[in-house]
Amino acid sequence: MLRLGLFQMGLGIMSLLTLGVINRIMIDELKVPALIAAGAIAMHQFVSPARIWFGQMSDAKPLFGIHRSGYVWLGAAFFTTVSFLALQVVWQLGSSLQATGLSALSYGWTAILALIFALYGLALSASSTPFAALLFDISDEDNRSKLVSIVWSMLMVGIIIGAIISSIVLDRPELCGTDILSYNPATTGTATNVSQLKPAVNLLFIIVPAIVLGLCLIATLGVEKRFSRYQSRSMVAQREDQITLRRALRILTASRQTGLFFSFLLVMSISLFMQDAVLEPFGGEVFGMCISETTRFNVFFGMGTLVGIGSTGFLVIPHLGKKKTVKLGCIGTAIFLILFIISGLAVNPELLKGSLLGFGLSSGILTAGAISLMLDLTAVETAGTFIGAWGLAQAMARGLATVLGGAVLDIGRSLFTVPTLAYGLVFATQAIGMILAITLLRRVNIQEFRDNAKKAITTVLENELD
Repeated sequence: MLRLGLFQMGLGIMSLLTLGVINRIMIDELKVPALIAAGAIAMHQFVSPARIWFGQMSDAKPLFGIHRSGYVWLGAAFFTTVSFLALQVVWQLGSSLQATGLSALSYGWTAILALIFALYGLALSASSTPFAALLFDISDEDNRSKLVSIVWSMLMVGIIIGAIISSIVLDRPELCGTDILSYNPATTGTATNVSQLKPAVNLLFIIVPAIVLGLCLIATLGVEKRFSRYQSRSMVAQREDQITLRRALRILTASRQTGLFFSFLLVMSISLFMQDAVLEPFGGEVFGMCISETTRFNVFFGMGTLVGIGSTGFLVIPHLGKKKTVKLGCIGTAIFLILFIISGLAVNPELLKGSLLGFGLSSGILTAGAISLMLDLTAVETAGTFIGAWGLAQAMARGLATVLGGAVLDIGRSLFTVPTLAYGLVFATQAIGMILAITLLRRVNIQEFRDNAKKAITTVLENELD
């Protein structure tokens, strides 16, 4: 379990590069409008329908004689390479903005950046969806929540490690404190010396992806052949006419619970991640923090999430059950989002850091509960397809959340002259979304899903025999 967690640790480190570093550099240092920056980054989530296809491929078409790991390795090799290319386009976009403002050239570089992030998202889907299906293949219902706690705890360890590495590499005093508070964020000028910043960030995007690729290989080599129960569990694993994508989609849509849980995941994930693209700029614009300081936000968030995820599978879920655990996480997350707003109004960085710790704890409880519930709402024969669908809901939500975060921030800036209120509008929208997610969760029924999925699989197989 711990070794598998190394893959998630790598994903945590990579997420820090795309959302913790690239977004901060684009919005604050290069003065790219928040909506454009968030929209380009979000493209890696908007290609998420491919998750269903990659999941189904890993069900039906083994690579290197195994169902899941080959896809994991190829995807990881590709997304670690593409991340460096994305950074190089960011520098070109920043240069064009400083030279010509929002011109045709700038929009051209934005389109190229969006395309590269789309390729990054496809590679991520090809790797992470079969990995999640592998977790289903090697676990049982009684130990699945513990597996989720350990593996996703390692994700947060990765985020913490990535934040520490990034804050050290990016510890540059050019734009901190009174300097960052004295400029107008609507202008394209910057107090940061980009030519000095560029080599340090380039080095970060070479070293870290190489480490991540190594972690991926260490995590998965040999695990599937030794521990996977896919062949013994699935009634179609040995059939030559294994369930195709079309048949898998028929099974996927057989239960109304699929749609209900998909909707819950969508609303919950949007409400959880809207702050991703605006949190570091919030620290810079409202509190006057350096780039290295705002990167350390992820340490506080990661520590809280680590405790939340690590304890949920062993302590919270066995006592409350999965649905009540998810509800608890939603309520806690909403409370700490409100505290973000209060910390900004009071310009109290210590309250912000404490709120980040509590937000991380609540989101950890929510994440562990939701993932455990997700794996219960999965059929053995089409595990990759179902997990692809749940991954699609989460990825779509994260993409929408990134764009909505930037868009709501821009709306807030047009409505309010005080930056705290503009950012507060983002956090308040998230809190309202969490309450809506709770109302959707009440209608989710695991037993109804299982009954409908079994009937659908039997029907598909009988039709093929006929």
